Amino acid sequence: MFIGQFEHTIDEKNRVAIPAKFRKTLKGSAVITKGLDGCLFLFPKEKFDKMASGIGELPLSKSSARLYGRLMLASAAEVDFDNQGRIVMPAYLKTYAKITKDTFILGIYDRVEIWDKKIWQDLSRKTDKKAEAIIEDLSELGI
Repeated sequence: MFIGQFEHTIDEKNRVAIPAKFRKTLKGSAVITKGLDGCLFLFPKEKFDKMASGIGELPLSKSSARLYGRLMLASAAEVDFDNQGRIVMPAYLKTYAKITKDTFILGIYDRVEIWDKKIWQDLSRKTDKKAEAIIEDLSELGI
């Protein structure tokens, strides 16, 4: 399980350190892809494989299924960790997420999200302002 948030900096070679507590769950190999809301998702390889299998079962006749497959699979890249726990972030994903130099790396239960620092801080402030309404909406779902 991934929880918590950490600040890290991307170096000139597009490498970013993944927190040690996350690397234990990622087990040395992971898949990075476009996320939702403007971030990147980093999945354990096994979780990504399971998700990709589910996407493969979606009907090709549904445009939303095709678009979701393109979003999650065509942009995906397997990444390995170097001796310092860093991964190389593909340039096209860095551009997609508008990541400059400073990042926030978030643990979100079954995935890791990588955000540009400023974008995450702005979104976090907006979320904090809506927290009560969000909790109320989710309580109707039994959460």
